[in-house]
Amino acid sequence: MDVVVKTKIETIISEHDVVLFMKGTSNMPQCGFSSRVAGILNFLQVNFKDVNVLEDDEIRQGIKDFSDWPTIPQLYVKNAFVGGSDIITEMTMSGELDQLFTEKNVSFSQDAATKIREENS
Repeated sequence: MDVVVKTKIETIISEHDVVLFMKGTSNMPQCGFSSRVAGILNFLQVNFKDVNVLEDDEIRQGIKDFSDWPTIPQLYVKNAFVGGSDIITEMTMSGELDQLFTEKNVSFSQDAATKIREENS
């Protein structure tokens, strides 16, 4: 992996508590999986940095190498890779995402998290 790309990724994830590497932006997702994760974070009122990998091919491949995870989107919380769309969806439904945000001191709406589980059970 290119050291410049690695440094760029490390800088992004160190400067923001929650970072979503995605196709498109949180307001204009360009794929269903990115849309799902951005939608969850938006619904939970999490303040997050969206990084549009479609605007930068080096980041698009670099983030896959950085995390050793083959797909986009990728969610980072407090410098740690959490997972992609399926993992984030499962964590949301099980309450694990709430726990992670609480443990990492990331602000989110507990009411919204409860509502997601109620609406999808």
